[in-house]
Amino acid sequence: MTLTGPVVLAVLFGALLHASWNALIKSSRDKTLDTALIQAAGVLLALPLLAATGLPPTRAWPYIAASALVHVGYFTALTGAYRYGDLGLTYPVMRGSAPLLVALGSEALLGESLSPLAWVGVAGTCTGVLLLGLSPTRLHASQGHRGKALRFALVNAVIIALYTGIDGLGVRASGNAAAYVAALCLFDGLPYLLLVLWRHRGRRQAVLDHAARRWKIGLAGTLALTGSYGIALWAMTHAPVASVAALRETSVLFAALIGTLWLREPFGRQRALGTLAVMAGVMALRFG
Repeated sequence: MTLTGPVVLAVLFGALLHASWNALIKSSRDKTLDTALIQAAGVLLALPLLAATGLPPTRAWPYIAASALVHVGYFTALTGAYRYGDLGLTYPVMRGSAPLLVALGSEALLGESLSPLAWVGVAGTCTGVLLLGLSPTRLHASQGHRGKALRFALVNAVIIALYTGIDGLGVRASGNAAAYVAALCLFDGLPYLLLVLWRHRGRRQAVLDHAARRWKIGLAGTLALTGSYGIALWAMTHAPVASVAALRETSVLFAALIGTLWLREPFGRQRALGTLAVMAGVMALRFG
């Protein structure tokens, strides 16, 4: 399996979708509730999707269950990172560290080996992403929490690598990427959604009012989240998981642009160097 041109273009579009829904969470005043709202909309979206695709085969369900549990930690760490740090700081660190972990474990767990040029691509992409993530951020109220934000981001990088491996195996065991994604939409969001509702059990009316105000944001986030990960899982059935994981993290380029243009975060020399390193890594992955 190799990264063909159509697969590369699809993963890049998925990367744009991924950066977009993360920017929605970062810009939110209540990151926890908006993340839960995205999960709730995902559960509703999953029902007609499953009706159209049918259920995944039995052999895929252990992977779906494991992924659902791991994603509780993912969304918890994600909201923590965005609570304390800029999108341009935390997003690249989370996304940039994970592909290297996936690449290191892919041969042992997935039976895949990368070419030397593909390893150069993984390293270049990770280096560029980390340059973007560790670049200076503007001074604001959360600047004093930079260390805490980085800790959340690094923990989430490990979680991302874990669920990437789980779902890479699961979607191949399923043999039907659409059915696997639909099942993930239903079960990945439920544990986190129930956890948030339990934490806000004394504020039921406030939660309902928030949902009424923000349901359009939740739906947009759900469509972007589902589309992004659906494309990635489909790509993993056509190309090595480590290569797809690294290519997907070009989303940091889109996150840097969104952070600069929408969230008014700075874009200096270090972020420019990081951008060039990511682009070089993508080209090496494509031809590796």
